[in-house]
Amino acid sequence: MNAKVDKLAGKLAPESILIDVTQLLDAYAGLRPDPKEPSQRVAFGTSGHRGSSFERSFNEWHVLAISQAICDYRQHKGIDGPLFIGIDTHALSRPALESALEVLVANDVSVMISAGDEFTPTPAVSHAILVYNRGRQSGLADGIVVTPSHNPPGDGGFKYNPPNGGPADTDVTGWIQQRANALLESKLDGVKRVSYAQARKSSLVKEHDYLAQYVGDLQQIIDFDVIRSAGVHMAVDPLGGAGVHYWQPIAQRYGIDLTVVSDAVDPTFRFMTVDWDGKIRMDPSSPYAMQRLIGLKDHYDVAFGCDTDHDRHGIVSRSSGLMLPNNYLAVMVDYLYRHRPQWSAQAGVGKTVVSSSLIDRVTQRLGRRLYEVPVGFKWFADGLFEGSLGFGCEESAGASMLCHDGTVWSTDKDGIVPALLSAEMTARTGKDPGQLFTALTEALGRPYSSRIDAPANGQQKAKLSKLSPQQLQSQELAGEKIEQVLDRAPGNNAAIGGIKVMAASGWFAARPSGTEEIYKIYGESFRSEAHLQDILSEAQKIVDAALAD
Repeated sequence: MNAKVDKLAGKLAPESILIDVTQLLDAYAGLRPDPKEPSQRVAFGTSGHRGSSFERSFNEWHVLAISQAICDYRQHKGIDGPLFIGIDTHALSRPALESALEVLVANDVSVMISAGDEFTPTPAVSHAILVYNRGRQSGLADGIVVTPSHNPPGDGGFKYNPPNGGPADTDVTGWIQQRANALLESKLDGVKRVSYAQARKSSLVKEHDYLAQYVGDLQQIIDFDVIRSAGVHMAVDPLGGAGVHYWQPIAQRYGIDLTVVSDAVDPTFRFMTVDWDGKIRMDPSSPYAMQRLIGLKDHYDVAFGCDTDHDRHGIVSRSSGLMLPNNYLAVMVDYLYRHRPQWSAQAGVGKTVVSSSLIDRVTQRLGRRLYEVPVGFKWFADGLFEGSLGFGCEESAGASMLCHDGTVWSTDKDGIVPALLSAEMTARTGKDPGQLFTALTEALGRPYSSRIDAPANGQQKAKLSKLSPQQLQSQELAGEKIEQVLDRAPGNNAAIGGIKVMAASGWFAARPSGTEEIYKIYGESFRSEAHLQDILSEAQKIVDAALAD
């Protein structure tokens, strides 16, 4: 549910909205950011720095400054192992990789680039860091993922993953952001740099076969024997993303019946159907963006897609079509903790404050501990790393989980594993994820949920992020007494960056996006669709009043 659905939503992208890749790349190299303009400074949101070269928010200078800041941070913290770096298929990702290499090599950092210049999913970088660091006390590796995730084709993004393999925590990104902006203000005085040609010839730059390592290790986390034995008929749409060349090797190595419906890679993403707001966005949880795969639902037992860096999943079941992310996350929790006997009995369930309360109910029924945190996968990295969490998830179709034996797999989001898990659970239970969700709701109640996305400028987003319980005038939510108003997460007491308002059979949360110029209102009811609409309507009034102040 969105403020206004564009007339192009769900239709194939017309030529008129496609980016001009040449102009975009020229802007990356030619335009300079003005550090006095807040929108042109380095800003790490929930997952790295993102922006567009046209808007001077993601240009060569940003990448040079951030790369130097990361080198300075590594030196500050004594991180001296190799740095694993990967890119997705956005147009700005390859030039950003080249800029980063110029700085990393000049700073004597050993860099692991993808063999054959292959694109690299976010989870493949995280997994590579963890595999390298296993058993080491010194010489630890870290990484960079060059991606704006599911953002439109004109955007670029740059993420840092420290030695725990997950997204950097706020104290790390704050340090890097401050240093990078100081370098921008000094017109890059202090940035060490060699030419790209010199960097590529350097002995510091080595090739790493991310694809072979990741695909080869997947048997540690997915039961391919049961999938193969049951003959599950699957399809995947990589949406032109970084894992586009991973799926065929997975199918061949493990002998599973998996059809790749498209292996197209095009930086304009002209093959996409347009998202709710008239923009191209590779969001596998959006019914508008996933039209191609939804149209194939009756041809496969289960089908799935992933976003551009393959850290998010979208599941299409024969019984129910494209599943809401929250619904599939609840199914995953219920399935995993029943079918991973080697996991510790103390391994908890991690979720963000805007994820479904059905997850709370499933977790309680399983007798597991719930760990509820603000939006951002970084909050789960340490728990997954040490095994105190078996599973971590966020509402926007992001999740990761432990291997069969309870050891860490990835401390960043992994879209590929939850996609393949949908086939494993179909094979083992004889029911697809949509049917498993129906069974859950019959036992624990059916959630009705939705999210409103609406445009918001920087000033409005700042206001919304500072909303406090004291600003809430109402005592009731959609006819029920308000039981709790949170501005901090129950699991770790960290600030939500917005508010969550809870009643007995429904709740809403409001917060600005950490990656785009929009705000989000999340709502859920365990009564009815009409009750959900009442919750969202009241939530919208509260947000409108807050933005008007």
